[in-house]
Amino acid sequence: MELRQLRYVVAVAEHRHFRRAAQALGLTQPSLSRQVGAVERELGTVLFERTPRGVVPTAAGAVYVRHARRVLEQVETGAAEAQRAARGQAGLLRLGFVGEALIELLPSLLARFRSAHPGVVLECRELSTAQSGAAVRAGGIDLAISRGAPTGEGAERLTAVPVAADHLLVVCHRAHPFASQAAISPEQVRGQQLIAASAVDEPAAARVLSPLLEAASGVTHARDVHTAIGLAACGIGVGLVPSSVRRLARPETVMVEVDPPLRLPDLTMSFRANDISPPLGAFLDVTRAHCPGTGKRLARVMPRRHH
Repeated sequence: MELRQLRYVVAVAEHRHFRRAAQALGLTQPSLSRQVGAVERELGTVLFERTPRGVVPTAAGAVYVRHARRVLEQVETGAAEAQRAARGQAGLLRLGFVGEALIELLPSLLARFRSAHPGVVLECRELSTAQSGAAVRAGGIDLAISRGAPTGEGAERLTAVPVAADHLLVVCHRAHPFASQAAISPEQVRGQQLIAASAVDEPAAARVLSPLLEAASGVTHARDVHTAIGLAACGIGVGLVPSSVRRLARPETVMVEVDPPLRLPDLTMSFRANDISPPLGAFLDVTRAHCPGTGKRLARVMPRRHH
């Protein structure tokens, strides 16, 4: 049984006439009659009662036509959904991200993506840089946003594109001597009781800041930047945080620049170079439009993915 034969049977049932059905289908009447007759022989039953004025579905024909319509509707639905998936308008995208990506980058980026591609299911997991790198290499997630590019075995099979730059800020209680200064030097930070947020406690960032941490009078390791800011608000010490957290300052705290600036590893978007899934391509398209500074870098790798 072929789909075209189902369409022929449904057309005859709808027009109640072989000639009119044949005209609607662009066939000759004898050809349509032969095709419907072949279906009846295959089923071993008559589907239509032929009369001088047209045709009427038999009881078996009415049942068969009902099921044929369902099959044709399912095929059309499947084709439409397949086309939507091919355009990145359906499917699944698994995203792993470091927590500080939620401060500036992800809220507006995810909102734009969900607005443009509401049919794509997003699975988001907060992961450390090491965890997200391992997950994207192993295929457990499709996209990682980490502090610096993933490293380790298999990293050469990933495409990594910086999406946001950060530099070091210190956050302190408003009664701290640093609070009255427009900027402080790295030398002034040495010897302080420091609070290291996870954003600067990642291995790549720790290498940049190790001279400060090693010279501190003590180091408190905070789970995230919110905790670091909260501890600074309590006067526990001076927090080391990325510049993207500036908007999270509390009334009790002051954010102070470090001069000369200490640049932290970029927030970096990584994905498997051979991953050609449409949802990932759609997300990269939105990222390219949303992050102008990233657009040229993504444009260099996206043609290889789309063809």
